[in-house]
Amino acid sequence: MVRYVANKFFYMIVSLFVLISATFFLMKAIPGDPFTAEKKVPPEIKARLYEQYGLDKPLYHQYFKYLGEVAQGDLGVSMKRLNQDVTHLIGQTFSSSLKLGIFAIIVSVIVGVLLGMLAALYHRKFIDSAAMVLAVLGIAVPSFVVASLLQYMFAYKFHMFPVSGFKGPMYYFLPVTALSAQPIAFIARLTRSSMLEVLHADYIKTAKAKGLSWFAILSRHVLRNGILPVVTYMGPMTANIVTGSVVIEQIFGVGGIGKQFVEAIGVRDYTVIMGITIFYGVLLMLARFITDIAYVFVDPRIKLSGGKEG
Repeated sequence: MVRYVANKFFYMIVSLFVLISATFFLMKAIPGDPFTAEKKVPPEIKARLYEQYGLDKPLYHQYFKYLGEVAQGDLGVSMKRLNQDVTHLIGQTFSSSLKLGIFAIIVSVIVGVLLGMLAALYHRKFIDSAAMVLAVLGIAVPSFVVASLLQYMFAYKFHMFPVSGFKGPMYYFLPVTALSAQPIAFIARLTRSSMLEVLHADYIKTAKAKGLSWFAILSRHVLRNGILPVVTYMGPMTANIVTGSVVIEQIFGVGGIGKQFVEAIGVRDYTVIMGITIFYGVLLMLARFITDIAYVFVDPRIKLSGGKEG
């Protein structure tokens, strides 16, 4: 376990270094800078701003300076917001994004697994066909289209939910539904195909022959073995939800970290862009790490060193 965790952390650090380096140089390659959009700024003031934020230094000097600051846990200060620390900005806005993401993950897993189970248990019947049609639509339709349709139908047309904001339980329904639509579709398809395979396995026939109740077979064998692909998908699903929330937060006016990220890109606020990118990267890497550990607990036959027991 210790060796596995140490290896994982080593590769996480390497991945984070590559992410920081790639983002830094790609961002610098874009024409313009944080002060390009400023109107009628005298050259001497712009020169002072460049000097203050180190933009007058060679690119390699800026790069190594930033790496050193990140290594010390310093994400810098916003170049567009007066005395606004990037770490503090992330801390202020992440709570809304965290609530949205957690609810979307919970809804995705519960609804997706239930749809997949129903489709597998009623294979080639109406429930199976209906569930798979919903799954195909969920995969094919982009989340921002789903969000717009939900706003039009349930907020504008029927006035059932607020159009935007994130102030209470009623405000959660539309953004969470829009964000979880695609993961629900993937999980439903994964669960269906996995459980169909499990239902036709020899040990299920043996369990039936021993006289086990259908509920016991479902809970002990079918669900436990059929859900393994869903656990594997949890890492990529978290990534999809985290990145997808950037657009959803903008549509529904959720004052989360995604909104800050979009605004920072619009004004080329280098330090905020880098800080949020690093923060997202660490979150996704931790999600993948937790998924790997969870996989072992769901299926004890899996060894952390790789492979299954013989």
